[in-house]
Amino acid sequence: MNILILGGAGYVGSHLVNLLLNQKHSVTVYDLFMYGEDIFTPHPNLKEIKGDIRDLDKLNKTLPGHDAVIHLACISNDPSFELNPELGKSINLDPFEPFVKLCIEHKIKRFIYASSSSVYGIKDTPNVTEEMSLEPLTDYSKFKAECEKILLSYSSDSFVCTVLRPATVCGYAPRQRLDVVVNILTNLAYHKGEIKVMGGAQLRPNIHIDDMARAYIHVLNASAEKIRGEIFNVGYDNHSVINLATIVKTVVGKKRDVNIEQIKTDDHRSYHVSSEKIAKILDFTPSHTIEDAVQGLLDAFERGKLPDSLEDKKYFNIQTMKALNLE
Repeated sequence: MNILILGGAGYVGSHLVNLLLNQKHSVTVYDLFMYGEDIFTPHPNLKEIKGDIRDLDKLNKTLPGHDAVIHLACISNDPSFELNPELGKSINLDPFEPFVKLCIEHKIKRFIYASSSSVYGIKDTPNVTEEMSLEPLTDYSKFKAECEKILLSYSSDSFVCTVLRPATVCGYAPRQRLDVVVNILTNLAYHKGEIKVMGGAQLRPNIHIDDMARAYIHVLNASAEKIRGEIFNVGYDNHSVINLATIVKTVVGKKRDVNIEQIKTDDHRSYHVSSEKIAKILDFTPSHTIEDAVQGLLDAFERGKLPDSLEDKKYFNIQTMKALNLE
């Protein structure tokens, strides 16, 4: 296929693109490249376009010749979004429907949208499934939910639309993030030997970055009847935060002593997302553990792939956005 990936130079995209190229697809990455322009090794089937998803004229010129779109681009996570809510809305919501219409005009066959498991809000039920009501708590998650609704309203036999609701991604990637829970804990454990856990009992669904990237490819390759107009949660185990910290301590502990300090918190948000639907309908199950993600980061640290990992702003979305002052 010829695949256009919006936000392809981000954390998940940077790994997904390489997997797609290895499978002989042709990939166009459309991205602002805020976190560096040296993410990818040159490849004959890779085209990189530096562009803003609010630039609909540029997207209109980019779309011809593509078979599928994977939409990963957004101001990612609540703290980054809240830094400038108007900017967040102008990127995460406002251009979405006009872009979907452009995709239909250019006869794009498949459209996969990266939503978020945060759209559920806080649920008391042991397993949060795709059929449950959405109760997003922040503008970031509200706009994710709204984009889902917009996209699925256009789904048809000729325009196959699918929504994925990922858990929090972890592990090593060419464009690294160190501001998500497992990666934060691993970075601190390896470099400082100390982890501070706020609370600890809260459940946090996570998924290894390789499994997340494979999920997109799995949907891309699935028969249209199985994915048209469908929503899939994509996660691994729903570990408690203290359990995640313990896993990190166990893996990193082979290299150095690690101390865990638990601190009381008023934040008792707990998420327990079920990924049974994607396993049942698409036969997709994760093959990597949290331990694998921690080990991958550990290897990257030891090989010097993530220099200055505690301070360099490129690993932290909110710090990069502050520095760039994007408008």
